[in-house]
Amino acid sequence: MKRAALALAALAALGLAGCGESDQVVVYKQGKYQGKPDGRPWDSAPLAQEQRGGTWNKGDKSSWESALNARNLTQNEYKRIYNQ
Repeated sequence: MKRAALALAALAALGLAGCGESDQVVVYKQGKYQGKPDGRPWDSAPLAQEQRGGTWNKGDKSSWESALNARNLTQNEYKRIYNQ
């Protein structure tokens, strides 16, 4: 009987624990961006070949676009299998 009463008390305590959740509201400051500024994708260095990174030159938009187009061509199953 004591075990059942203890289990019931524990269940009631867990049930009431969910009622104590407070509201989570983000406060924005007007005109202030608080995140990290985005950079251009071609300004980052390519990953290593082992991680399937591209082979573009850092800061060169045209070489980044050509590496992106080459990557897109390898994701087309028809071209990958039949046009080797």
